[in-house]
Amino acid sequence: MGGRGGFRTPSFPQVNPSPAPSYPTYPSYPSYPRGTGGYYPSAPIVVGPGFGFSSGIGLTGILLFAGLIFVGFAIVRGLARASSGGGGAEAEAEVSRLRIATLYTPQLQAALRTLANNAETESTKGLADLVDDAAVLLLRDQAGWRFGSYETWRGSLDRAEGQFDQWMTQVRSESVETYRKFEGKLETNTVYQPKAEPDGRYILVTMVVAAHGTLPEVPKPLRAAGAKQALMALSSTTPVTMLAAYLAWTPEASGEALTEEDLLSGWPGLELL
Repeated sequence: MGGRGGFRTPSFPQVNPSPAPSYPTYPSYPSYPRGTGGYYPSAPIVVGPGFGFSSGIGLTGILLFAGLIFVGFAIVRGLARASSGGGGAEAEAEVSRLRIATLYTPQLQAALRTLANNAETESTKGLADLVDDAAVLLLRDQAGWRFGSYETWRGSLDRAEGQFDQWMTQVRSESVETYRKFEGKLETNTVYQPKAEPDGRYILVTMVVAAHGTLPEVPKPLRAAGAKQALMALSSTTPVTMLAAYLAWTPEASGEALTEEDLLSGWPGLELL
């Protein structure tokens, strides 16, 4: 479940153009016919050391013109650097994916379904609340954590949505979707029949979050302390910084749980917490 509400919101507010500037009016000079020796006003002449400028353009004006060229060059260079998708402190967006495999409990499975049913997935506020509430559920279940992983990607804003979709698509392909709620559209699989495994012990929860800027660093190797820091990092997003969020858990069907063999063979990147 989730949505991409932040990618549909303009990054900059629309600004109405300012009215045309008004200038003070001056009394007009009388017109004289040619050859009568009348008065013809002319622009002042500014004379500098070794050179002169007419029409009121002096050294200050040339320096101002050069400064505008320099500022324009800096802006173009900054935009080119941002569009290159480079990471680091200059990254415009970050996409993070956290997986936590915790011991199965019917209460956690039911709480995740209730959270999904009540969540609003069409706005950045609803997505930020979804991440916060999911983090609270997992933090309360910290005693059951056994395996986990955490990945991050940093780059330009125009590439962040593609990275988010790539990770979300991968998560969706890893299990049968028995329930899906995305951007307000709800789908349920009424054909699927739950298959309870006698050795089932785990439920795997995955969170994918895209946000403006960068999120707090998480230490490696992950361990339980790192998984907790990752949850706190994801929950630091706000309705202003949130771009997209996706929450998945498997098994979703009531009564099902993953065996340890299924868990480690299906998600080999997990590490012991």
